Amino acid sequence: MSNDFSYLSEAGTDKSGLIKGLQLIQAKEGYVPDDGIRAVAKHFGVAEAEVEGVLTFYAQFKRQKPGKYQICICDGTACHIKGSTQIAAWLSAELGIKDGETTEDGLFSIETVACLGCCSLAPVMSVNGKVYGKLDRKGLTRILNDYKKLG
Repeated sequence: MSNDFSYLSEAGTDKSGLIKGLQLIQAKEGYVPDDGIRAVAKHFGVAEAEVEGVLTFYAQFKRQKPGKYQICICDGTACHIKGSTQIAAWLSAELGIKDGETTEDGLFSIETVACLGCCSLAPVMSVNGKVYGKLDRKGLTRILNDYKKLG
C-alpha cells in the first residue's frame, strides 16, 4: 500500500505538528498504517521509532485497519452494571475477535468505549454510529446477522 500523504502539509513541518499529522492520516485512512508512520517520520524529520512512540502513547490512534462495521461496546457505569462485559464476551465469541481487533474478512472490528451517552438503553453498542440498546444475546445475534447479510 503506497499512499499519497501530501495532505500532511496541513500540519506544517515543525515537529510540534506531529500529532496533528497522525490525526490527519487516521482521519483519512481510518487508522495509521506502516507507510503512514514512514511518511510522518520523513515529513517531520524524526525517527520512525519516535513516531511509533507517539502512536503507542496516545490511545486515540489505531494501528489496525478497522472493519467495515465498527462496533463500539459501551462500558460506562450503567452499561457495565447491566451486562456490557457479557455483551463483549458474546461479540468476541460470535466474531472470533477481541477488543481492538478486526475480523479476517475485514467486516467487523470491536472497540470498548467509556460511554456512548445512552444510559437509559443500557446495555448499548453502536455499529458505525447507529446505536442499539437493551441488548441481549438474541438481539445481538440478530443485529450481527443483519450486517453479515449486507456484507
